Amino acid sequence: MQVENLGRLERRLHISVPVAEIEKEVDTRLKRLSRTVRMPGFRPGKVPIKIVSQQYGYQVHNEVLNEKIGGAFNKAVEEAQLRVAGSPNITAKQSAEGSEAESAVAFDATFEVYPDVSIAGLDAAEVNRAKTEIDESAVDKTIEILRKQRTHFHSKSHDAHGDEQAHEHADAHAHAAPEGTDPAAQSGDRVTVDFVGTIAGAPFDGGSGNDVAFVIGEGRMLPEFEKAVTGLSKGQSSTFDLTFPADYHGAEVAGKTAQFKVTVKDIEWAHVPAVDADFARSLGVADGDMTQMRADIRSNLEREVKKRLQQRTKDSVMNALLASAQMDVPKALIDNETEQLIANAREEMRRRGMNADAMPLTPELFSAQAERRVRLGLVLAELVKQHDLSGKPEQIKAHIEDLAQSYEKPAEVVRWYFADRSRLGEIEALVLEENVVNFVLGKARVADVEVPFDELMGNG
Repeated sequence: MQVENLGRLERRLHISVPVAEIEKEVDTRLKRLSRTVRMPGFRPGKVPIKIVSQQYGYQVHNEVLNEKIGGAFNKAVEEAQLRVAGSPNITAKQSAEGSEAESAVAFDATFEVYPDVSIAGLDAAEVNRAKTEIDESAVDKTIEILRKQRTHFHSKSHDAHGDEQAHEHADAHAHAAPEGTDPAAQSGDRVTVDFVGTIAGAPFDGGSGNDVAFVIGEGRMLPEFEKAVTGLSKGQSSTFDLTFPADYHGAEVAGKTAQFKVTVKDIEWAHVPAVDADFARSLGVADGDMTQMRADIRSNLEREVKKRLQQRTKDSVMNALLASAQMDVPKALIDNETEQLIANAREEMRRRGMNADAMPLTPELFSAQAERRVRLGLVLAELVKQHDLSGKPEQIKAHIEDLAQSYEKPAEVVRWYFADRSRLGEIEALVLEENVVNFVLGKARVADVEVPFDELMGNG
């Protein structure tokens, strides 16, 4: 066995496997196969070995050769104490005719090894620990979000109960919104329209639609489109010009001006539920008690805020670790991670009903993210090894019990996690990350940074 250094991480192994060893194993497997193989004209177990060899010899030889090469490679890297990163590239070597080398199959295995990871200067690293205050205004804002999430729409000719609105009894329906008295489309109304667009008199892909519904003011349609619909009543039409932005996602129309005709087919006003006992019951408070509703919302909010704060702090810690670490990164690991990210992206697209195979997801789109993930994985592995930061059983159990508190039957959730090794592995990974974060926080220069509630929660 000979190991050749090709670079910082790249290595080449020169290995050989005796031909006699391969042929012996092939012969053994063919004889075993002949006892079970079925072929027309022969009884089971009576097929001549010559015919079995003709039919299956090539396949069996390849299987044996691959296994022998793999075994020889694994034994060689173990003896050389090499940690292989990724899969090796195996190439056969041509033996000189008439030489002793013809009695063995020789091959080269080119591969990368894991790098040495140096982590220094953590005591000088700067980490931001995120903080957010949850007060009554935060609860109020959350309630408003929950109200908007439960918004439903009624035709402008009906009130919240579906009754026809008439001037003589409009005041009798307390749930009829002020907007409902104006038949024209306004901001916040949901309109259903038909439209036809042309560019230089010719139709274009995506330029027409029937029964398209959208809420005015939400920004789903371009501003010119929303402006043209605003003020129209049911059955009315409007013709207008619309210039697509230069960076519009439809490249064939980007920067061009189209002429549209839009016809309003229906207008509905938004009914946002009142904060009352019915609203509380819709949130799971069986007796509709408003005080209990606010307490439940605050409790759920505290859990969500805690999770988001931990994520922000973790991101800052990981950035500090990357800045403090020095290493060469195996290209094989980056390539593997890139392939996994592409596969994940395609799977996510399929879940959303998109044609994933039609999208050009090139490796370049994911290479930077893949390299960062590989670097982090190498740094975390080194840190965990140096300081014994793996999750302890009691930590894992406590983490699962904490997660289970947000469910109706916590004990069942705990049993669910412990019943499956893969689910338990996910929790172990989370606990390990928490241990790493706490370790770095204990070493680095930590600054407590107040994050506004709206910013943390992504509220517009």
